[in-house]
Amino acid sequence: MAVSLSFIVGIIGNIISILVFTSPIKTFLRVVKKKSTENYKGIPYVTTLLSTSLWTFYGLLKPGGLLIVTVNGAGAVLQFIYVTLFLIYAPKDKKIKTAKLVAILNVGFLGSVIVLTLLAIKENVKLTFVGILCAGLTNIYIYIYMHGPWFQIEMEKIKVMFLLTNGKNPMRGIYCAFARLFDLSILS
Repeated sequence: MAVSLSFIVGIIGNIISILVFTSPIKTFLRVVKKKSTENYKGIPYVTTLLSTSLWTFYGLLKPGGLLIVTVNGAGAVLQFIYVTLFLIYAPKDKKIKTAKLVAILNVGFLGSVIVLTLLAIKENVKLTFVGILCAGLTNIYIYIYMHGPWFQIEMEKIKVMFLLTNGKNPMRGIYCAFARLFDLSILS
């Protein structure tokens, strides 16, 4: 059986994206070693967990969505680990704020989207609904992350984290140029 060009490009995109998802490992090794989150913020990990979870759901709905499920499932697992480590080592005030954010976004919002999609939305519209939601949220995240360094420049650790996050956007742009040829919903 011949492997299609879109599948090969998808695998390359998945490898690049998974490598980007692993970029905070060094940060969290430091957090575990010092038993402190220092001045790091949890919101990038919480929002990325939401994004990867939604994209995983989209991939499960989409026929032939194996590559989408694979990369975003791996991303969701890694983000879950990062959020868990952040909650373990954060000071009490940050821990409470982050836990509330996780409850609202990753349990409440994500759960509502899944239940609404499965129970209330017509079968022929489900994929479009979730795809538009995923693309819209991803674009909001990109906007926030691209402007993050201007607001976080004084805190060197945050600056480094945002710059690592920003590095994924050009790589994803290349992947999306190819994805546009095969599935408009995954453009973001």
